[in-house]
Amino acid sequence: MTTKHRHDNPILVTGAAGAVGGIGHNLTEFLLARGHKVRALVRREDERAETLRRLGAEVLEGDLTDLASMHRAIEGCGRIYFGMSVSAAYLEATINTAAVARQHGVEAFVNMSQMTVSQMSISETTDSPQHKLHWLAEQALSWSGLPVVTVRPTVFLEGFFRQLAAPGVRASGELALPMGRGKTSPISAVDVARAISVILDDPAPHIGQIYDLTGPESADLDHYARVFSEALGRPIRYRDVSLPAWSESLRQARFPEHVVRHLSAMAELTRRGRYDRMTDTLRKLTGEAPTSMRDFVKLHAAEFKPRGRADS
Repeated sequence: MTTKHRHDNPILVTGAAGAVGGIGHNLTEFLLARGHKVRALVRREDERAETLRRLGAEVLEGDLTDLASMHRAIEGCGRIYFGMSVSAAYLEATINTAAVARQHGVEAFVNMSQMTVSQMSISETTDSPQHKLHWLAEQALSWSGLPVVTVRPTVFLEGFFRQLAAPGVRASGELALPMGRGKTSPISAVDVARAISVILDDPAPHIGQIYDLTGPESADLDHYARVFSEALGRPIRYRDVSLPAWSESLRQARFPEHVVRHLSAMAELTRRGRYDRMTDTLRKLTGEAPTSMRDFVKLHAAEFKPRGRADS
């Protein structure tokens, strides 16, 4: 693929091949479409890395916790998007990347955080080890002197409502999640990537800002089950499952314990109403409305279809 670039220095996109949320891959596409060169950092060479090359990105294999890797990745880049999947090594990766970025004098460091951090403090945390790492990472970046922009999305549609809920929708027509009557305002990772591409396209006005991002509505799971029903054309109901049993099912599915504790804490916080939040920040940044649950479900309808059943 041949891309006409408007800018000489590449933008570094970490986690470019990551599957969780898909922000890095989508961000790479958006930045290339805006005429930027993109250096896409991946953990390993595989088909996802080759896909990024076909898009027009420079692909580099590396490790966020390794100094030599990050020097190779950051050298020559003026702007950085830092994002990493849920990991016990998250804080080490953040500080390692930030230290090298400061050494190379980058002009913008966009940090992917989480909205829950806005409700945390030196004396208030959550039961999620990942939330604490995000909070600590934000503290470290604020001390670093780097030109940081912080993006804090809420729950991703791609996580709870696609990856985790899809098996129940396929098998029994249920959104089987442990969220009680709590409301949530999930957002698409594609929308978050679009917002970050706007920031990285012209970062100067955004330096020092914190952007909380939500979807277009905050509602409980009964409401979202009705949306699923309308989008899929068959009855879908919400079943509030036991949180301990749900957490154990994640362990049985071989999710790492760090991830299980994080997802379980998010579910419990949803039950308590902590994700019942709304902002219009995405529209202000991009000029576009967030993707609705209905449109998201229709877009991914094939993944929610019962297995082995012929199309009607």
